[in-house]
Amino acid sequence: MKIASASNDPDAAQHAPTDTVAIMLGTFDGGRFLEKQLRTLAEQSHRSIDLWVSDDGSTDGSIEILSRFEKHWDRGVFHLLNGPALGFAENYRFLITNPDIDATYYAFCDQDDIWDPDKLEVAVAWLSSQDPAVPALYCSRTRTIDEEDHDIGYSSLFENNPNFRNAIVQSIAGGNTMVMNRAARDIVAEASRRTSFVSHDWWSYMIVSGVGGTVHYSATPHIGYRQHQDNIAGANTSLSARLQRYSFLIQGGFSQWTETNLAGLNLCRDLLTPDARDVLREVELARSRSILTRLTHLRRSGAYRQSAGGHLGLYLACLLGKL
Repeated sequence: MKIASASNDPDAAQHAPTDTVAIMLGTFDGGRFLEKQLRTLAEQSHRSIDLWVSDDGSTDGSIEILSRFEKHWDRGVFHLLNGPALGFAENYRFLITNPDIDATYYAFCDQDDIWDPDKLEVAVAWLSSQDPAVPALYCSRTRTIDEEDHDIGYSSLFENNPNFRNAIVQSIAGGNTMVMNRAARDIVAEASRRTSFVSHDWWSYMIVSGVGGTVHYSATPHIGYRQHQDNIAGANTSLSARLQRYSFLIQGGFSQWTETNLAGLNLCRDLLTPDARDVLREVELARSRSILTRLTHLRRSGAYRQSAGGHLGLYLACLLGKL
């Protein structure tokens, strides 16, 4: 496997401090790849790491793997918690809102990936250059790997500015790439106490950008995102995946996601900037009955997806009343 070097990454140009990173790992029957993932956490060049694991009722030996690993964890504290047993999103919501998780930085982690040794170091280097009082979220592109750890490709490369106008209609990075400062975690936790969400990564992107925080998307991957038949969420770069997304849109799946996101954002309106509230209102109006009204308000919102095809799909959804 080709490992990216921090010295070759512009995001790693600054010295990364030793402030503690709290890794929030949700597990459920992930024993097949869990040990590999845990080993790459132990091999991080950033030394101070607290590991918080929420297991959602595994019966495949995951608990035994975690218990063995806990005995040898020497990077910080290790906490193994009983999750809410309400599914993937609620398991991460449980972690995000846990008041006992106290650190300088916070990272999401999946149960079946492989982290490059400098993954946290690079993210912390960028975060440490930001004003700690302003919510800041680091995320990145990923390498995709197969069940044998072989590189098989990359996630889509996004080049447009990450902001709320994009976030309200698109998730651009997996939670497994995300690291945030305390200000970001605190505001995401506050928002998450008020409502459930479609996914923790999309929700974090929407909230941090919506409150006026800074979101940095790095084109350099520092993680092997594993593709296998059992993972909850896979890569979406193949032609078949794109066709499945269009089918999902036509059948109303995207509209259901939007409904959930808008309902959650409305419960957090007081946290959003005036501009974000305006965008939210315009997107809501873009879901009205009249075709002309829908298209007019979507244009006014300035909402966009990162690719030309994705942006076309957004307007197609609006035209068909599937936004």
